[in-house]
Amino acid sequence: QVQLVESGGDLVQAGGSLRLSCAASGSISRINAMDWYRQAPGKERDLVARIWTEGSTNYADSVKGRFTISRDNAKNTVYLQMNSLKPEDTAVYYCRMDLVLGANYQYSYWGQGTQVTVSS
Repeated sequence: QVQLVESGGDLVQAGGSLRLSCAASGSISRINAMDWYRQAPGKERDLVARIWTEGSTNYADSVKGRFTISRDNAKNTVYLQMNSLKPEDTAVYYCRMDLVLGANYQYSYWGQGTQVTVSS
């Protein structure tokens, strides 16, 4: 059974740093795009960062220069390094991956979410 397990969420003071991890397990042939999303209370879930198979990245304007997404293909893991955290970064963070299972079937999988709280 395929699953994504996240870790790293915590309570941190403004200006601090956190590193989130998301590891995929199961019978996976390969992983294409890997994303981090976040959802604050009462708001929609928004894309924070994306990393493609070859390593190119995209970021939301609100996190550019502060967050860095990276991946370890050997470990089926995506990371989000978050620096200079602000109270407005407070949200539940979710990872999402495009997993190729079997011969050539791609599916979108989500992690369970991890809470990041930034105090002022």
